[in-house]
Parts: sequence; C-alpha cells; structure tokens
Amino acid sequence: MMKQLQRGLAAMALITAAALFAPAAQAQQKSEIALSRQPGIFYMPSHIMEKLKLIEKHAASLGVSGVTTKWITFSGGGAQTDALLAGGVDILNTGTGNLLLLWDRTRGGVKGIVATSAQPMTLISRDDNIKSIKDFGPADKIAVPTVKVSTQAIVLQIAAAEAFGADQWSKLDANTVQLGHPDAYAALSNPKHEVHTHFSIPPFTFLELKNVPGAHVVLNSPDVMGGPLSQAQFFTTTKFADANPKIIKAVRDATKEAQDLIRSDTKQAVEIYKEITGDKTSVEELLDLLKQPGMMEWNLEPQGTMKFAAHLYKTGTLKTQPKAWTDYYLPVAHDLKGN
Repeated sequence: MMKQLQRGLAAMALITAAALFAPAAQAQQKSEIALSRQPGIFYMPSHIMEKLKLIEKHAASLGVSGVTTKWITFSGGGAQTDALLAGGVDILNTGTGNLLLLWDRTRGGVKGIVATSAQPMTLISRDDNIKSIKDFGPADKIAVPTVKVSTQAIVLQIAAAEAFGADQWSKLDANTVQLGHPDAYAALSNPKHEVHTHFSIPPFTFLELKNVPGAHVVLNSPDVMGGPLSQAQFFTTTKFADANPKIIKAVRDATKEAQDLIRSDTKQAVEIYKEITGDKTSVEELLDLLKQPGMMEWNLEPQGTMKFAAHLYKTGTLKTQPKAWTDYYLPVAHDLKGN
C-alpha cells in the first residue's frame, strides 16, 4: 500500500511539474474561466454564483468585461485536482485535504482563494454492530470521496489517532473505499452492498439518516476537530492567480455575495440550489436541514485548517509544515481571521 501511495505521489509530482512549468502563454489573462465542484449542499455558494453570474458581475465591476464561467461537477476531490494540474479547469471548489496536498507538492504553486463552507461531516453506518470508531473490523468498508487525501479520509485518521493512539492514525485507511457521495448513498441504501458506512456530507447525511434502515451516527467532524472545519474552498495555481488578479478578487466578492444571500434569503438560495443541481429534496426539507446545528457555517475565512495541516505534517503526508494558514492562501484572503 505504501509503495502504491509513493508511486501515486511521484506521478502527481510529474504532472504538477508539467502544469507549473508549462509555457507562460497558458497563464495569460483569461476571459473563459472553468471551475469545478463536487455534489452536495456544501457547494451551494457555487450554485448561486453560477445562476446569478456573480463572478461575471464582479469581474465587470473590476473592469474585466466579457468574462464567462463554465462549471463542472466531479464526484471527488481527486478528480478535481487531476483536472487542475492537467489544465482542464482553472479554479477548484473542494476540500482542505486536497488544497494542502497540492500546496505542499507544488511548493506553494497552488493556494486557496477563500473558503466557502464548514458544515459538519458525519460518519454514518447502517451496521448495528458499529457504534463507535473502535468497532470497525478489517472487512468493514467506509466510503470516502478520495482515499487517504480527502477531507473525510483525513478526519478519519485524526479520529483514529485519538481513539487508538497517535501512532495508529492509519489504522482505518485500509477500510476506506473511494465513492462519490451520491454513489455512497446508493450503496448504503442497498442492504446487499458491501459498503455499509459513509463519511457523509449534507444533504446526504440527512437523507441517509431518514431513508436508510438502521442508519445511525458514529461520529461527526466538529467532535473530532474541536469545532468547524472548512470542507469547501476555492483554490487555484499561483500561476493563474498572478495572471488573473481581478478574476481572483471577483471570486472572493462573488463568494461573499452568495454567502450573504444564503443568510438573508435562505429560501431563494435553496431554490437556486435545487434548480442547478436537480436535487429532488423538497424546499421545505432543505430549509429544515439548514436549521440543524452547524449548517449555516458559510464563511470566507478558513476554519480548522491548521489542525488539519499539523496532522498531515506529523504523519509525513506534508513535507512542509505551514507556519500559518496564510502560507497556503493567496494574499486576497490574508485580511480574514482564519485558522
């Protein structure tokens, strides 16, 4: 398994080098911007930005006219990072683990723009025998968006270190399997499927607890992290950011406007989310969901990311230990009170 991980990281390094040292012409100011995200209500600010063309609006106000955006949905953060490094997308909206890993592997060539959400992640199982993290046996499969490097996979490692001892942080890595959240929900809904546990995000958290017989909470991310953890943020290459500073500022301003709309007119925000995603959950159910604890954590500042980074450095996943969250975020965010 370690050799496979090393080979994967070596391949990422090669891809990264090709992306970062490509001809400078590829980094010139762009008017058509490709952005990616994952499924789920975590990404609601991006749906509002798409529907209301907020990046286009704020770019125009900064003097950059004619900007268009293309939004692409990937099932996991790993596919998104591959697309960024290959030049298929310009800006990602995904988890802390992927941001930190790329920042480290590119020696600062990838950095965050702003955070978008920090709702709780919940480890849910339909297996009656699994009541706590200590109940997993070798054959018990846990679905995460990307093994080893997704936010969920790393929070699971932090929980394992707390439950079994600091040197046992990887104890449950072998249990994890890679499934996008919709596929993991489908797996839990199928009593014959080998995957009976999912490190879930809203709205899948609430759908699973409501619709999957025997589904129950094993743990949640605020308990593990001691508070909110940014699960989604925008990030890009510094090469793109340097060539497109007004686009980067427009992304920040558009994100804030989207987050403000969620707080000021939650019903409209939910209706936009449903329209863009095709989510069949009723407006009323989604509004109830957003009233649950932690579900209105829509903030520009990164939350809980330094504890996350400290774990990755301690376990050797990060070769460089950041001194502050501003090391892996662009200057456009440095006035925020992140952690």
